[in-house]
Amino acid sequence: MRIVAIHADRISYRANRRTKIAEEIEAKEDAMEDCVVLLCSVEKLDERNPRLVIAAAVGEVTDRLKLLKASRVLIFPFAHLTPALGAPDVALALLKGLAARLKEAGVEVKRAPFGWYKEYEIKSKGHPLAELSMVICPYEGRACDYKCPYCENPVRLQDIKDLNAQGDGRAETVKAGTVPAPERV
Repeated sequence: MRIVAIHADRISYRANRRTKIAEEIEAKEDAMEDCVVLLCSVEKLDERNPRLVIAAAVGEVTDRLKLLKASRVLIFPFAHLTPALGAPDVALALLKGLAARLKEAGVEVKRAPFGWYKEYEIKSKGHPLAELSMVICPYEGRACDYKCPYCENPVRLQDIKDLNAQGDGRAETVKAGTVPAPERV
């Protein structure tokens, strides 16, 4: 999962057009003031261990909230942070799980609708920590074949092959031995 956290004076949005994967919603418009906006992309490999991804994301987000002295978040689905999107049903469940766990941690949470084209306005607070990015990796402490190019945590080649074998059409088939180990830039 990738997250861009924006410490905001205000965010407002209006869902104006649904996609074929849109969730049902009651209200098309909402806003939140004095909050942290979490632009979230769920990635394909997050499907391997959604519970670990949620737990790690909650830890990272609550740490950032303490740093910013904030207690409110708006989770905003944002597919544009990754080239390897997770399946829509898994992504929605993961974002709902993130919202529920943050609420359990005492955070006030709102969630923008999943699968909708939205107009939105964000007014950032503009301080040095107002914009922070996070990469949540589902492989913490596991044996691996490669290092994740984003966070350098282990990635097992078998996991990639298993996900590709599910046949959702979004990922290319990976053949054993053909994936070069990424270099750190």
